[in-house]
Amino acid sequence: MTGKIHSIETFGTVDGPGIRYVVFLKGCPMRCLYCHNPDTWSQEGAEEKTAEEILEDYKRYEPFLKRGGLTVTGGEPLVQIDFVTELFEKAKKRNIHTCLDTSGVTFRKEDKAKFDRLMDSCDLVMLDIKHINDEEHIKLTGHSNKNILEFLEYLNDNGTPVWIRHVVVPGITQHKEYLYELGKFIGRFNCVKAVDVLAYHDMGKSKYKEMGLEYPLADTKPLSKEEAVEAKKTIFKGIRSALMGS
Repeated sequence: MTGKIHSIETFGTVDGPGIRYVVFLKGCPMRCLYCHNPDTWSQEGAEEKTAEEILEDYKRYEPFLKRGGLTVTGGEPLVQIDFVTELFEKAKKRNIHTCLDTSGVTFRKEDKAKFDRLMDSCDLVMLDIKHINDEEHIKLTGHSNKNILEFLEYLNDNGTPVWIRHVVVPGITQHKEYLYELGKFIGRFNCVKAVDVLAYHDMGKSKYKEMGLEYPLADTKPLSKEEAVEAKKTIFKGIRSALMGS
């Protein structure tokens, strides 16, 4: 089996614990308005690699990755769930820490057996919740968030450690009501070990221009560090409320 690869980063520092070997897969069903990697949407032009080829390359950098490991991201890596499962299973045989960076958009309860097998060899899930409000999530990504939130419930039942990621976008997710609601939701789950609040940036504009695409948020200014701090405070206020049962 081969995976459709967009690129590989050999010194990732924001893709899980420690220094990571990061595999970016091609293919994503969502069209997030702030996506800065539109070149990962389609699987056209992908380089194909086997799990063995990736792990052999991993060995070259292993001395730097001792306290890190392997992260698979995208695009949306769960589009290629069979390949990710094979890669993670082979990685675990080599005692490599495995991390899945996903939006969870492809999760379906009827596919539970496939997800069970993947989670058996997955040490950590970094789950990107785009928007807590379903109607707004559809506007932002073109998809409902219902199965994404169900995925978090599944991960909690499965005992899989989760880091939540949330991008705060002016005029879209930068609302106290939504941020607080997000905090109250994720505060219910014991599996959530960290929450990473990311400030919206527009560094993807150049890629859109190169690809002949119109950048959807051309008039949206990047979020300041101070605004990101305030957003995180609101989310954690919601988490505390959930923990207190209020």
